[in-house]
Amino acid sequence: MRKCSLTALDALFAKMAESAALYLPVDGDDGRAHYAQWQEGLHLSDALNTVRSAKDFFFPQTENLMAFKVNGKTIEIIDTRTEADDFIVFGVRACDVRSFDILDTVFLAEPADSYYANRRAHGVIISLACTRPAETCFCSTFGIDASTPAGDVVCWKTDDALYMEAKTEKGSALMAALADLTEECDTDAVKAQQATTKERMAKLPLADLTADKFGGGKTMEFFSDPAWATLSEACLGCGTCTFVCPTCQCYDIKDFDTGHGVTRLRCWDSCMYSDFTKMAHGNPRLTQVERFRQRFMHKLVYYPENNGGVFGCVGCGRCLTRCPISMNIVKVMKNLGGDAK
Repeated sequence: MRKCSLTALDALFAKMAESAALYLPVDGDDGRAHYAQWQEGLHLSDALNTVRSAKDFFFPQTENLMAFKVNGKTIEIIDTRTEADDFIVFGVRACDVRSFDILDTVFLAEPADSYYANRRAHGVIISLACTRPAETCFCSTFGIDASTPAGDVVCWKTDDALYMEAKTEKGSALMAALADLTEECDTDAVKAQQATTKERMAKLPLADLTADKFGGGKTMEFFSDPAWATLSEACLGCGTCTFVCPTCQCYDIKDFDTGHGVTRLRCWDSCMYSDFTKMAHGNPRLTQVERFRQRFMHKLVYYPENNGGVFGCVGCGRCLTRCPISMNIVKVMKNLGGDAK
């Protein structure tokens, strides 16, 4: 393990940015943390998490897939893909790092999504352990340790230093480049911080929330539960929960006539929208209760059914803080699991 004094943090960021674009959470004008490309004068946010997750770096909200030019009866297909530039994402919390594993099972399964794979190959993840988890956090429900995240390089930030440990080949290569700005150290400060964080996690309001009653093979048990009607009654179908979720991966593909050709774009979509997966004969889920059920059944039953018991949620708590009617996966789990108070 190596450490860097916080007084040298800007120099550390500058060194990282020499070889690759560096992105980190910074405080925005709205008072919330957002990822931004580092430049001199930008400072790392102390916020627990960003408004939107680091998913955007690998699965952006919109992206250009290809283009077409039509000349009479001849159609020319233009491949707009380019090799991604190397980049580094700093300060990714444990929940968001786990979300990459979920996205990988979707986009890297054969046939792999070349757009996503390209970005994953060029991206380096530097995670940052949590020290003061929020009351809306419940990552431990899904076996995530906020004090010990995964990543290419794992970091722990104390009052005076940043401790860093490489976990992959990418991480080792990056740490070798930072050798002049870091020094070998013991792990006492890190162990002490981890213990404190775990104590705080154990005292959170959702510390006892479990997913034991959910998982693969539970479709028939929950699908016809009358609780869905009550839970979905106030849902606006706005899709906010899906847009801030680090594991949602639904998208739509649209063609646009630019006046001198056609551009095909991929953009995020939401299973909460009434026109989601709409086909020539209509929408297979006609009511809000059906769409609401689909979202949470996928997270808690369908995804683990097909992925070795891994749930499609990482307990980041964004849906708890952003839903305008205060509906979220925790309330669904408590109601369907019989734990609602």
